[in-house]
Amino acid sequence: MDILVINPGSTSTKISVFKDKDELMEKTIRHSSKELSKFENITKQQDFRYDIIKKTLKENDYLEDQLDAVVGRGGLLHPLEGGTYLVNEDMIDDLKSGKYGEHASNLGGVLAYKFSNDLNIPAYIVDPVVVDEMEDVARISGNPLFERISIFHALNQKEVCRLAAKKINKSYEKGNFIVAHLGGGISVGLHKNGRVIDVNNALDGEGPFTPERAGSLPAGDLARLCFSGKFDLNEVKKLIKGQGGLVAYLGTNDGREVIKDIEKGDAKALLIYKAMAYQIAKEIGSLAPVVSGKIDAIVLSGGLAYDEDYLIPWIEEMVSYISPLIVFPGEKEMQALAAGALRVLNNKEGVKYYKK
Repeated sequence: MDILVINPGSTSTKISVFKDKDELMEKTIRHSSKELSKFENITKQQDFRYDIIKKTLKENDYLEDQLDAVVGRGGLLHPLEGGTYLVNEDMIDDLKSGKYGEHASNLGGVLAYKFSNDLNIPAYIVDPVVVDEMEDVARISGNPLFERISIFHALNQKEVCRLAAKKINKSYEKGNFIVAHLGGGISVGLHKNGRVIDVNNALDGEGPFTPERAGSLPAGDLARLCFSGKFDLNEVKKLIKGQGGLVAYLGTNDGREVIKDIEKGDAKALLIYKAMAYQIAKEIGSLAPVVSGKIDAIVLSGGLAYDEDYLIPWIEEMVSYISPLIVFPGEKEMQALAAGALRVLNNKEGVKYYKK
C-alpha cells in the first residue's frame, strides 16, 4: 500500500509517502510569510498548498496514480474517541468553518479529501488532538462550573504506546501504560486497554510546567492576580501559555540552552530544570493508583526525551519503582498517521465515521 501523509503546520507542510511501514520519501515544504499573507484565513490556503504538494511529488519522481490512500493530520473537531476516521463531508464542513477553532492542522483533512476526490482513493485522519476517552470520574474538577477536558498529544502518545507494547510483547488493547509526551507542551496520559482514560489538559491548564507553559498554578494566587488590575485576560493567558515555565524562569524555551547553563555551573538553571522533572514525575505517579499500580510500562517521548544526561535520568529515578521506562525521543507523527491508515486498509482495525 502506498500512502501519502500530509501534516500541515502554520508555516510549513510536511509530506511523506509510505509503502506499508517504509517511508519512501519525506519533504518539509516551507512557506514564507509573504506567500501566506495573501490568504485571509487558513482554509483559503487549500489550493496553494495542494498545488505545492503535487509539484513536490512530481519533482521527486513520484506518480500520484501509485497512491492507494491519503491521510492528513486531524484538526479541531468535536471530541472523538481515538482511531482512524474516513474524511467525509460532515468533517470537511466543520474543518473549513472553524467551528471548533482555526488551526493549520485543519488543512490536513481538507487536503487529504481533495486528493481523495481527484484520485478516487480513500482519505483518513488519525487520532486528532481532540481525542477524548476520559472516564466520567476523571472529568470531575472539584467545582461544577469547571470540567476537566481532554486535549493532548493523542497521535504521538498512541503511536509510541503501541511501539512500547510491541517491545514488551504486550497488546496495546490489553495493557496499562503511562505515556508522557515531553515537548513545548507536556501531556501525561493513562492508557488502559487501548483508551486514554485520564490525561492532563496539555494546552493551557493542568499538569507539570513545560518549556513555555505554566502548568497547574496555585488557584488562590492566580485568582488574586486576575483581579489585581495589573493584567488583562490576554496577558494572563500568555503567562499561562507562551510565557510560562522555563521561559518565565530562565528566559528560554530550549532545553538544550538550559543544559548548557547547567554545565557552566548555573545553580538557578539546575533548580528549575530539576523542578520540571520533579513535576513530570509527580504527574506520572498520580496516575498509577487509578489502575492499582498495575502499569506495564512508562513511556517517554517528545523533544525533551533526547536529554539522556539530566531530565530522563531524574524522572527515571523517581518513577522506576512503578514500572520500567521505555524512551522514544522526538515525535513520530508521520509514522503514526501512515500506521493508522494501514491498520484500516489491512482490516486490522475498523474505520470510524465522523458525524456533526
